[in-house]
Amino acid sequence: MKISTRGRYAFRMMIDLAKHYNEGFVSLKDISARENISKKYLEQIIPFLNRSSLLYSNKGHTGGYQLAKPPSQITVREILESAEGSLAPVSCMDNVPNLCENCDGCLTLPIYEGLYQAMLDYLNGITLQDVLDRQPKSNEYCI
Repeated sequence: MKISTRGRYAFRMMIDLAKHYNEGFVSLKDISARENISKKYLEQIIPFLNRSSLLYSNKGHTGGYQLAKPPSQITVREILESAEGSLAPVSCMDNVPNLCENCDGCLTLPIYEGLYQAMLDYLNGITLQDVLDRQPKSNEYCI
């Protein structure tokens, strides 16, 4: 699995919102400037995060975006699945039940299922608060 630019930028945007969680609504302009991501690109990411109920939005001169839950209650899995869709390592695992006609006799499927479960367990175990708590003192990170 490879995380796309949309997934990486959605994650960075959510980290920025987590950093400013107690400050009210944050404008895309401010996030864009801090994260060096174009405002236009952030506008394209917002609908994915809204559909997953991860954000609140507010219009007007004090408008912007805010996390819908505390940073300690939003997992990396939620963010990446919101932006990327399925995180399954192979396309046949996108459907439940698996619709592949070779599913029953596939010798590789258990390997991919184990990989997928390990990845989901890992991503479910990391919240935005965990990311903030691990942040290097230099405030620099690469996602």
